[in-house]
Amino acid sequence: MRDLIKLFVTFAKMGLFTFGGGYAMLPMIKREVVEKNGWATEDEIMDYYAIGQVTPGVIAVNTSTFVGHKVKGLVGSIAATLGMIVPPIIIITLIAIFLKNFSDLKVVKYAFNGIRACVCVQVFEAIVMMAKKSLPDKICLTIFILVIILSVTNILDPTLLVVLAGVTGVIIKNFVRKTGKEHKLGSGGTK
Repeated sequence: MRDLIKLFVTFAKMGLFTFGGGYAMLPMIKREVVEKNGWATEDEIMDYYAIGQVTPGVIAVNTSTFVGHKVKGLVGSIAATLGMIVPPIIIITLIAIFLKNFSDLKVVKYAFNGIRACVCVQVFEAIVMMAKKSLPDKICLTIFILVIILSVTNILDPTLLVVLAGVTGVIIKNFVRKTGKEHKLGSGGTK
């Protein structure tokens, strides 16, 4: 029971600060789940985020569900998920009730400007963290650069880019595994 309460409280604390969505929450999830509680490794969190991106729902909520399930099974996933969603539901309800009355106040506008700036930093931190884990070799870096080019130029639909990048990764990695040559970033050679 103590573990379930800890899961709920930990994710509720994170749920209070969901400004900016799942990517902005990644640094907070890493600190709470990986560093503070040791419920998952950083690699597992990156995997949960990847799975959370391709499954229905909000990334941070999906991640909390995965972590809760790892820690305490089905009841753990329920506790962690409720912890992640209850505070935002309360906050969103309060904002919906009162924002119209206060949205013209300068202090509210300034607060939202400050929150947006903070969210940008948190999303950037998440991007750096994900890039370190997601770009381990020249093959992945090449796929990353190609996807940026195709995404910025709007040549292909983003959904198709995800599918093509995944298929390309599987094909290339299988070829590399068969030939035994893989170029690691920063190693200056093959491995």
